[in-house]
Amino acid sequence: MSSIYLLTHPYPAYGAGLFLKTAETIMSQNYALPKQVAGYTHGGIPFAYPPLAFYATALLLDAGVQPLEVTRVIPAGITSIAFIPYYLLARECLPSPRRAGIAALIATVTPMLLQWHLSAGGIVRAPAFFVLLTGLYVGIRLFRHGKRSTLVAASVLFGMILLLHPTYSLFFGVSYLLFFLVENRSLRGFFSGSIVAGSGLMIAGPWIAQVATSHGVSAFTSAAGTHGGLGAGVIMFFERLTDPFVSFPAVILWYTLLCFGLYYFGTRRQYFLPFWFGISVFLMDEIRFAFIPGVMIITVGLTDIVPTLHTRLRKSNRTVTSHVAVPALVLGLLACLGILFVGGHSVGSQSSMPAFIDHEDTEAMEWVRSETATDTEFVVLGDAAEWFPYFSERTILVGPWGVEWKSPDAYQRQKESYITLSECHTARCLTNNLRSQPGQPDYLYIPKGRYTVRGQTADQPDEMHLSLERSDRYRIVHENDGVLIVRTLDTD
Repeated sequence: MSSIYLLTHPYPAYGAGLFLKTAETIMSQNYALPKQVAGYTHGGIPFAYPPLAFYATALLLDAGVQPLEVTRVIPAGITSIAFIPYYLLARECLPSPRRAGIAALIATVTPMLLQWHLSAGGIVRAPAFFVLLTGLYVGIRLFRHGKRSTLVAASVLFGMILLLHPTYSLFFGVSYLLFFLVENRSLRGFFSGSIVAGSGLMIAGPWIAQVATSHGVSAFTSAAGTHGGLGAGVIMFFERLTDPFVSFPAVILWYTLLCFGLYYFGTRRQYFLPFWFGISVFLMDEIRFAFIPGVMIITVGLTDIVPTLHTRLRKSNRTVTSHVAVPALVLGLLACLGILFVGGHSVGSQSSMPAFIDHEDTEAMEWVRSETATDTEFVVLGDAAEWFPYFSERTILVGPWGVEWKSPDAYQRQKESYITLSECHTARCLTNNLRSQPGQPDYLYIPKGRYTVRGQTADQPDEMHLSLERSDRYRIVHENDGVLIVRTLDTD
């Protein structure tokens, strides 16, 4: 899948401009931990992200690796090797090594596990994914066998995940609690879990202390209150389950097999994997975590229920054909759909894995960097805004990226303003919405033709260009096939 992604994406999917800007800031401060990252809203944003992946990215950039190649190749490579520990984890959770192997194969083509790890932000998420899967494998063996070597490894891995990504850390901790309850509800199991938690916090302690000193503990609580928060009601539970259908309706096949697998485990009163899946949907805002156990459930649905259904429908005896050929055909269909997803050819109205920028964007951002003053501030319409501060070295006034570390209210205001402005198709719409902003931009960056807003496809009509030309508030100062750069004029 990684090779398909690289062949079909000359520019990486989604965004990683903030991550690159953070790594560049670390480089500029001689690898000291920064307090602020400039460019994202007026005054910048607090740097409260776990730092490990940013330091690794900074080393790559410092070694001369091109930033776009870092965001294309590194996520693809790490995501590929992450399915090795996934196979080992599946071998512990499923009845046979054969099923574990099939689970690993299905995982490599599952959109929910690929979307946010192969894409540009995978420079942070893919390492966290790899460490998470390794930690889950070590963890289940720790609570089953209690060996000292697994205790040490689990402690180090928990420290690493704390230094990589907050939500992956949460899933790591919740899964370990579940492993304790299912595998080893003893005093020894309790102490093992406590040692892992305490050791991991000690490893991450210096970073946690510095962030708390620089920005207060509220930086962590603020971020926890955004992106859906923790937990879900009934409506949110089903919304999270249906999220993947928006960009790729063909995931119905994965969900059908998931239902088959849930039926298999339910009839045998084996509730560990179904409960792990359900609690993951409930607690985690991102559905990708639930599909770590979910793919194992899907596997059993494919290997054990699909052949049975085939023989019943054909009203024939169970044969080698129904036992092997039919699951193999379904597995092949899953692979074909996975290739379509990774290649950006969604079976639906929206493009899957869209790139937020292209050649016209990088050319326009280069023009901005060379032709505008360093203190100019922009409002950027569309998802190119996420990359803009890194490539242009200028500030965007509107955008939610990184603002979660300030407060949930600030994050929500920025997100709503960004969406509203990005959906404008006339100069009047821009003017009306800019008036409500606390700061006024020197320039606007406006996409032409097709672009994305929060990953969803939008189209900028020719009406925008005509209305800007007729307006006495704006003047087009640069244009290429994909972008308009517009100066705002003082007409008051």
